[in-house]
Amino acid sequence: MFETKLASHIKLHSIVFIYGFTAILGKLISISAVQLVWYRVMIAAVSFLIILKINRISLIVSRKEAIRLLSAGLIVAAHWITFFGAVKLSNVTVTLGTLATTAVFTGLIEPFYFKKKIDFVEILIGVITVIGLYLIFQFETRYWQGVVTALISAALAGWFTVINKKLVEVHRARVITFYEMVGGFIGISLFLLIGGNTEQILIIPTQTDIIYLLILGIVCTAFAFTIQVDVMKQLTAYIVSLTINLEPVYGIIFAYLIFGESEFMSMGFYIGTAIILITVFGYPVYDSYNRKKILG
Repeated sequence: MFETKLASHIKLHSIVFIYGFTAILGKLISISAVQLVWYRVMIAAVSFLIILKINRISLIVSRKEAIRLLSAGLIVAAHWITFFGAVKLSNVTVTLGTLATTAVFTGLIEPFYFKKKIDFVEILIGVITVIGLYLIFQFETRYWQGVVTALISAALAGWFTVINKKLVEVHRARVITFYEMVGGFIGISLFLLIGGNTEQILIIPTQTDIIYLLILGIVCTAFAFTIQVDVMKQLTAYIVSLTINLEPVYGIIFAYLIFGESEFMSMGFYIGTAIILITVFGYPVYDSYNRKKILG
């Protein structure tokens, strides 16, 4: 049991390292956030279909379950659109720093889905996180639109993390992710068609954008997302969200190394981000200590 959980933690940390590149790719890709996500989910869906066929994994689910899985994909797509939208409205550093609040939203949403009592410590973490966000807002007001958009993205990420925790109890991770990618693709396509923005679908990305989109769709989505859903068999949604909070750490470092001075923020921003990260990373230490205390 311990070895299985350890393996799940190692897998989770490896994909978080990969996730650190997603915001970088979002900034490098020149097309709009909606179009970017449309290509991302399409590439990921095709990748999953190939993987599932090679492994002879059945995609047959009931109509009710198919609707649940496809609907979850709409939330995933909305999260990604707001995520890349925040990158384009501000920068990688601001977006990833704000996205660290995902664990707080997960902690608030998870009790309602699993009918658990809300943990007082998780509420406290939420309050301290708000203080960190206040510092980010105070010192980086020029990026307020990006911060707000990233907060919406974090809330959506917390929501679909909890939903996936429920779904993985019934379905294979790859099947879940395939349906979610298809759901996201259908949802964005309908949005573009109804909104009369079909020209966005018809725009062919540049050769460089295509390379970045393939990396984003296959490595950072098809591969990483499957592992994330799979480890939820052993880890709670809250722990997964907390670990994924390492993404800002990797992403901010990558952004500074790649984009240089444009990613450098005020000291207040870094203090606020540090408060958020220290708080959410401190929870597993508290949780581990508390469990050992209960077990004696």
